Amino acid sequence: MSEILVRMEGIEKHFPGVHALHQCRLELAAGEVHALVGENGAGKSTLMKIATGVYQKDEGRILVKGEEVNFSNTRAAQLMGISMIHQELNLMPDLTIAQNIFIGREPRWGMKLFVDDRKLNEQAQRLLEEMNLQLDPRTKVAELTVAKQQMVEIAKALSFQSEVLIMDEPTAALTNAEIEDLFRIIEQLRRRGVGIVYISHRMEELKRITDRITVMRDGRYIDTVQTKDTTIEQIITMMVGRELFVASQQQEAGTSGSRVLEVKNLNRGSAVKGVNFHLAKGEILGFAGLMGAGRTEVARAIFGADALDTGEIFIHGNKVQIKAPHEAVKHGIGYLSEDRKRYGLMVDMDVKTNIAIASYRQVRRLLGWMNDSKMDQSASQFVEALQIKTPSIHQQVKYLSGGNQQKVVIGKWLLRDCDILIFDEPTRGIDVGAKTEIYKLLDELASQGKSIIMISSELPEILRMSHRIMVMCEGRITGELRREDATQEAIMKYATMRIS
Repeated sequence: MSEILVRMEGIEKHFPGVHALHQCRLELAAGEVHALVGENGAGKSTLMKIATGVYQKDEGRILVKGEEVNFSNTRAAQLMGISMIHQELNLMPDLTIAQNIFIGREPRWGMKLFVDDRKLNEQAQRLLEEMNLQLDPRTKVAELTVAKQQMVEIAKALSFQSEVLIMDEPTAALTNAEIEDLFRIIEQLRRRGVGIVYISHRMEELKRITDRITVMRDGRYIDTVQTKDTTIEQIITMMVGRELFVASQQQEAGTSGSRVLEVKNLNRGSAVKGVNFHLAKGEILGFAGLMGAGRTEVARAIFGADALDTGEIFIHGNKVQIKAPHEAVKHGIGYLSEDRKRYGLMVDMDVKTNIAIASYRQVRRLLGWMNDSKMDQSASQFVEALQIKTPSIHQQVKYLSGGNQQKVVIGKWLLRDCDILIFDEPTRGIDVGAKTEIYKLLDELASQGKSIIMISSELPEILRMSHRIMVMCEGRITGELRREDATQEAIMKYATMRIS
């Protein structure tokens, strides 16, 4: 094995009332991409914050190249060659790339009173060229895509001569093409001997780019395994302590139930072109495709969030006009947006209000006053039924985990008694354990006769959950697959099938 850059042993950490880490350990070698995985709350971030000096350990040892160290702050860790790129990027948008990379360390002249912009840009340019990035160091960060901003964060870390780079959910907001660019950079860093700790919920990525995987659960170290010798199912079982959930197959590819929704020749500019499909009672209909294929646009058009150019929508065989979301809701359609915090929740309000908001007519008194006792009863019913983990129905939604926030949105539409539920990226940004709970919930809803459209960019999720799969490319439906015929290869064939 290559030189061990970092070894953490017997790490303990306590916060008031919480034993966050129990005898945790991690080892990272030079030129290794080492995944650190676990559910939300498993202790991954806490362990990495100790590695980077954000927190100080209570017990245990940290060795960097064999030398025991104690980091009192992040600067101390950076000086030892350890940097972290957080999921929430820490760049200043109104400064240039070069200014962001070297902020606080700018080359100066005139008794160090003035910043030497020429030298600053030259140093940044050399760094960008080493990473094969075609970026002008004088460009303001605000003008860059999220992916390019992430590359700037990596360049900034490397400017500290970092030998250890910790990446927290680096692909969460990237397109497939941008992910490929990131993987190219990671491979370059690997060849240079940089050790990378890679935190991600996306199991397929781990199989592709990592050498070893360390699993944590409930603040404890579970195991470290060789990626090539381990299946995704084994990793998930270690993470959550239970087997991977697979949806039931009782619905026979959309033929056993009556048609609850049918759309004909939907068109909306270049985003939706001649889309036709139907949805059966009790069916989970998956929508697959690459970024920009038009899946979300179809969902928003059906829900009345975006106006159609042409097309017909039928609910239970009756043609309907849906020109606004409230009309869709009247027809029994609920839409769970991929951006739940922006479009699905009022995060500063409590669980009770968020669940009741779509059913205010059912929970109001005369003269429009809200019936608090009825709201309490309804919210409590769905908190229990959906197993939403919250101290109470009066907890603000922003303090819940991503998976529990998603359940609150589901509860909102179930209280409204929607028969058709459109889930747009239902498990984006939530951990594997929460994903399993969402999968079970979708399966139960389908078995109760609810009809579900599930849009997902994760092919294993589409394959695991769907009774039937529609595949889109450039605004058109290019393929329809029955569950028994669906494979990742078949989906990708249709997802890249351009129709002139």
